[in-house]
Amino acid sequence: MLTTLSRPLAALVEKYLPDPLVIVILLTFLAMFSALLSTPHSPTAILTMWGSGLSNLLSFAMQMLLVLVSGYLLATTPVVSRYLHAVARRLKSPALAVIVTTFVAMLASWINWGFGLVAGALFAKAVAQYCRIDYRVLVASAYSGFIVWHGGLSGSVPLTIATPGHFSESEIGLLPTSDTLFSTLNLSLLLGLSILLPTINYLLLPKPQHSVYVDRTRLQSKDKTVKPPAKGIDHARWPCVVVGLLGLSYLAHFFLQQQGGLNLNVVIALFLFCAFLLHHSTHSLLEHLYEAVRSGSGIVIQFPFYAGLMAIMSESGLAENISAALMSLANSQTLPLLSFLSAGLVNIFVPSGGGQWALQAPLVIPAAQALEVPIASVAMAVAWGDAWTNLIQPFWAIPVLAIAGLKAKDIMGFCIIQLLITGGYISVILLTVA
Repeated sequence: MLTTLSRPLAALVEKYLPDPLVIVILLTFLAMFSALLSTPHSPTAILTMWGSGLSNLLSFAMQMLLVLVSGYLLATTPVVSRYLHAVARRLKSPALAVIVTTFVAMLASWINWGFGLVAGALFAKAVAQYCRIDYRVLVASAYSGFIVWHGGLSGSVPLTIATPGHFSESEIGLLPTSDTLFSTLNLSLLLGLSILLPTINYLLLPKPQHSVYVDRTRLQSKDKTVKPPAKGIDHARWPCVVVGLLGLSYLAHFFLQQQGGLNLNVVIALFLFCAFLLHHSTHSLLEHLYEAVRSGSGIVIQFPFYAGLMAIMSESGLAENISAALMSLANSQTLPLLSFLSAGLVNIFVPSGGGQWALQAPLVIPAAQALEVPIASVAMAVAWGDAWTNLIQPFWAIPVLAIAGLKAKDIMGFCIIQLLITGGYISVILLTVA
């Protein structure tokens, strides 16, 4: 049934869905118009919000570009490439391929969201070289694993409210991860989705006559390793080894002595220093670097527009208005569900987990206290709402699509079905377990 449903939907999306850059421009116009109608701000004020916000994500854009680049460099090292292909070549059937790819992406995203985006895409790309499978569904399966990130070890909402000095500590105190990440609610969602999501992706596989296959020669990285008799320090192995060992030594000190945790900067450093250690020379690393940077061009142009959009939503009060409208309908049983739905809606315009909590916490915390609903449950509902609509948010798909060599319209038809089914499951859990 899902195959029957996905085929016309995928064709429709593939035909009419615009480029992600056009999508963010249209969202910007919609936010501007909505803010004019529903807030007291003048057109000049809204324009100022947008313009002053364009630079807000520049550091984050560089982080995302480095996640993609460093992950790409690590994946193209001989050792990692051989390992990826050793696992991938065992997945001969399309069913097994999408199931394993989904599991790999979910596990990697649970560990760290940046790692999950890169690892899932790279694994899917490797699998496609050995298994004759619809490449769109395979990449959509890899991206779908990202849905669990906010319930994982890098989830910004649960980590924020467990950190001393967070902005709402005076209202709710510190909430340990045992109440959020390792709660019955979150574990139920993770367990259920680890069964449901691979099943959905398996059922999305079209019949061979309707499948779209990728030219495998497009996926194969050319061997750029320079062989002797090339001379010069840029062809020597020792500079890469020294830099790699120095970096990994620092990271060991960071984890063991400074008790540091896994964050985006640490993931970038880990990828980068491992890439240095495992590449044959700086010449080899730099040649792969040029390929990686080209694949990340979408990040460079789109993230400033999302920063401007997020500024309009937050500074005009539009995001708060959306959340408040849904919160006004809540009771003690439906508050987690409505928090989830409002977070999913706001995430379309404000694709930032931490930023979204800053916007919604002043609304959901008083509501939870008034209705005597556990704050931890409401916080996790917001977190899962943020992660849920990432399935149809091109902002987060950019690194995955860049690595896979696809466009957003190639996978979004399948992602919509994933969104609807997983949204139904999460809603049921929030109504019964939260």
